[in-house]
Amino acid sequence: MRDLTLILLSAGSSSRFEMDVKKQWLRIKHDPLWFFVAKKLEKTSVFAKIIITSSADDLEYMKSYGQFTYVEGGDTRQQSLKNSLKYVNTDYVLVSDIARACIEATFLERIISHKTDADCIVPFLPLNDTIVYDGVTIDRDKVKRVQTPQLSKTAILLKALDTDIEYTDESSAIVASGGNREFIDGDENAHKITHISDLNKIPCIDSPSNDILSGNGFDVHAFDDKGDMYLCGVKIDSDYGFKAHSDGDVAIHALIDAILGAAGMGDIGMMFPDNDDTYKGIDSKELLKHVVKKIYNYGYIIINVDITIAAQKPRIGQYKQQMRETISSIINCDMHRVNVKATTTEKLGFVGRAEGVAVFANANLKYFNWQQKS
Repeated sequence: MRDLTLILLSAGSSSRFEMDVKKQWLRIKHDPLWFFVAKKLEKTSVFAKIIITSSADDLEYMKSYGQFTYVEGGDTRQQSLKNSLKYVNTDYVLVSDIARACIEATFLERIISHKTDADCIVPFLPLNDTIVYDGVTIDRDKVKRVQTPQLSKTAILLKALDTDIEYTDESSAIVASGGNREFIDGDENAHKITHISDLNKIPCIDSPSNDILSGNGFDVHAFDDKGDMYLCGVKIDSDYGFKAHSDGDVAIHALIDAILGAAGMGDIGMMFPDNDDTYKGIDSKELLKHVVKKIYNYGYIIINVDITIAAQKPRIGQYKQQMRETISSIINCDMHRVNVKATTTEKLGFVGRAEGVAVFANANLKYFNWQQKS
C-alpha cells in the first residue's frame, strides 16, 4: 500500500510575477502549469493521493481539469498547507510548490529513498558565489539554497504547524518544534518560477498551443415599460428598458457567455446567479470587466468578438460605433476586432412582435504567449 501523499501548493496570488496572468495558469501546450505538474508527478504512481490547493476564485474551474483532491487554500503558504493536511491519511507527505515545474522522477526517487532517515528530507543546492551577510563575508559552505519538494512524517509536520509562527518551508517548522531534518542533494532543473525571467531557466516546459478557442453566447430579454435601456454598455434613447435582474444589457450578457464558452468556464448564470442580490440592478459592464480579468488571469487573450443584435425596435444603427468603442476598451481588444451587427426578424416571432431583443455573440481566444515576455 502506498504510504505517501503529494500536496501541490497552487493558491498564491503570483504578486511577484508582475503579469496579468497568474503563473499557475501559464499554458504548457494546452495545460495550465499546475495541471502540467500534477499530471507529470501522477505518472510516477508513487502517491496514494494528490492534493492541490487553490484560491477560492479558482477552485471550481480547476476541478474541470482532472480527478485530484482540491482544497481551498489560505492567505499564506502555511495556512494552505494546514488546510491540505486535513485530507492526508498516509504516514508520509511530500509538499511542493507548483512553481517548480521540472521535478524529474529520478529526483523524486532520491528524496523518497531517504524518507525514514529523518523527520523531514530537504533537497538543497550549494552556493558558489561569495556570500556577504550584514556587511560580513561568511562561509558559503555553511549556506544552503533549500528547495522543494520536501518529504515529512505527517504526524510530526501536523504538530510542527500547530503554531501562529509563519515558516517558509516545512523543515524550518519541524526543526523549530524539536524535530530533525536531513539535507540531500537538490536538482538545478527544479528551479522555482518566481519572476517571468525564471521561465528561461525551466528546461521541461513547452510553449503554449497556437490553437484558437471559440465560444458562442445567446441571450434574450423582454421589454419593460420602466427603466433605462443599455446595449453593449451604451445607453439607448428609449421609453422602455428590459426585464432583468441586472441592468438587462442583453448584448453584454451574450458576449460574456461567448467568452466563458471559449474558455470552458461555464456560463453567466453560474458566475453571476440571478438569485444573488449582489447583482441586482448591476451595471453589466462591471460583470464583463470581472470576466475579462478572470480570462487574463487564467492565461487567455481575447482575439476578437462578433455581436449580432436582433431587434425590431429600437433602431441601433447610430449607436454601433459607440458600442464598439465601449466593448473594445473593456476587453482589451483593438476596436477593429470588435464587430457589432444589427438585424430584424422580418416581424417574425417575439422579436418581430417588438416584445424584446435577442443577441448572438461569438468570441475567439488564444493563450498568453509567455515565451514572448520572458
